[in-house]
Amino acid sequence: MHEMAITQSLVDIIAEEMRAHRAGKLLNVRVQIGQMTAVVPDALRFCFDILTQHTPMAGAELIVEWVPVQARCESCERTFEVKDHAFVCPVCGRSAAATSAGRELSIVEIEVE
Repeated sequence: MHEMAITQSLVDIIAEEMRAHRAGKLLNVRVQIGQMTAVVPDALRFCFDILTQHTPMAGAELIVEWVPVQARCESCERTFEVKDHAFVCPVCGRSAAATSAGRELSIVEIEVE
């Protein structure tokens, strides 16, 4: 379960930011996660709840925003959302090799008291 390692990294970053800004309590954290990361949302939330117990982060809401996979067609240069793992441009029908979104895993916002 790679969600535990991912969540540990998120918690470490949040804790460092809270120390740097002298924050007392975490209210919520918003993360963006690309669909290609293969992260299971319920597992991520479960790990977050476990890793933040007995810390100033306990009880904080983990808000997950999913980023769909997008690709850019090398022929017609259009960007499109990849559906059902089909990396085929809906405009010209050619294969798209380059993804432009969907691999993200980032903290977007931290709300603290």
